[in-house]
Amino acid sequence: MKRIIGIAIMIVAALAATAAAETVDEILDKYVEARGGMEALEKVETAKYFGKTNMQGMQVPGLLYIKRPGKMRLEFTIQGQTMIQAYNGETGWYISPFMGKTTPEKMTPEDTEEIREMADIEGPLVNPEEKGHEVELIGKEDMEGQPVYKLKLTKESGDVDHVYLDAEYYLELKTTAMRERQGAEIEVDSYSSDYKEANGLMIAHSIENKMNGQTVMQYNIDSIQFNIELPDSLFEMPEVEESETDTTDAGE
Repeated sequence: MKRIIGIAIMIVAALAATAAAETVDEILDKYVEARGGMEALEKVETAKYFGKTNMQGMQVPGLLYIKRPGKMRLEFTIQGQTMIQAYNGETGWYISPFMGKTTPEKMTPEDTEEIREMADIEGPLVNPEEKGHEVELIGKEDMEGQPVYKLKLTKESGDVDHVYLDAEYYLELKTTAMRERQGAEIEVDSYSSDYKEANGLMIAHSIENKMNGQTVMQYNIDSIQFNIELPDSLFEMPEVEESETDTTDAGE
């Protein structure tokens, strides 16, 4: 009798868990609502983020500009020199004076794809199907003592990320991706925390990036401006003027 009762309890528990289980669409809907709702997200045409990042013990000021559809520009300034990474909707380019690159150069296809994804003003989990992405629910897990939903995000590019959403608040806590760097595959983790409301949207004000478990960048947002005027020229790659060749004959 006790065994029968035990089996019955297990069956009831399993049925209850199944009934309570959420689908990936329900989780994504709650994620959008947790962010502030679809209407508020779609109203954002431009965004300007100002913050600081910790680079080798130095607090470096940084600016991130994003504009629909799919334009972005990231700047970091150190000792009067500014590093730029930008995407105008078609071309990715950069200036890196710290590496001797003082004139704009086009990015590699791999880097261009990565920065193109950064230009998605809402993020890949908002209207993923329209963007060519596929989202699957892997299950519910424990992440450092916190229950999370683990999602598998297969992007239009074919890259696969795993996204971890807080199981109570449905906000993103971590994204893990495998990326190839210099012929080797490395694990890239991005942790989002310190969520605050800005213009009706919940925004992570602290982002920590790790490669193979080692912190490579910690970015903290100080202020955000939405729907400000951002000219398209901000994202365009500047033309490089070719230096004129001296063709004067030595004998003249």
